[in-house]
Amino acid sequence: MKYLKYFGIALLVIIIDQAVKMIVHYEMDFGTPGQIKVIGEWFKLHYTTNPGMAFGMQIGSEYGKLLLTSFRLIAMFGIGYYLYYIIKKNLHPAYIVCISMILGGAIGNLVDSVFYGVWLNNAPYNAPTPWLHGQVIDMFYIDIWEGFIPEWVPIWGGSYTALWPIFNIADASIFVGVTIILIFQGRFFKEEIAPKKEEDVDEIQKQFIEGEENA
Repeated sequence: MKYLKYFGIALLVIIIDQAVKMIVHYEMDFGTPGQIKVIGEWFKLHYTTNPGMAFGMQIGSEYGKLLLTSFRLIAMFGIGYYLYYIIKKNLHPAYIVCISMILGGAIGNLVDSVFYGVWLNNAPYNAPTPWLHGQVIDMFYIDIWEGFIPEWVPIWGGSYTALWPIFNIADASIFVGVTIILIFQGRFFKEEIAPKKEEDVDEIQKQFIEGEENA
């Protein structure tokens, strides 16, 4: 039952993520013309697609997307097994929830990469096959700043960019899961660290006693 609960969290993330993406795809116009202001100019819904990794980065080769999707598949099974392992070991419940969120987010974007090139016909025009080349749908846009970066800035100089990337439910789930782990890692792993410290203290006391006896 405990396995069902935590893997169910991952499944819930996947369902919500895919539902939102389908609504955006079928109900919103692509790009700026279909943009919807939610909170003034600061938070908007903006339908766009991401052909590569986070922040729109891509692997620069014909088979780059295929390699990325393959890596995501391997990572999915790795995270899934790790989730099973930490549930079995009864680690901190909040930590297990975070890993469940990360798994759900990873699978959510993987579905896009594997199937959307066929289901939604959104694979890049030069993709060798629509399978495994689908583009990830993004929609949440926090508009902190956007414009042209000065030419003198390394790498990104002269390009038009936004200060905050457009993201989706899967991205948010991964981000929140990782952030909570980083903030509360001391509490999550305290139960594992504490016994080790006690063993160290016992070893020091043992060495001290032996030293006294030898003296």
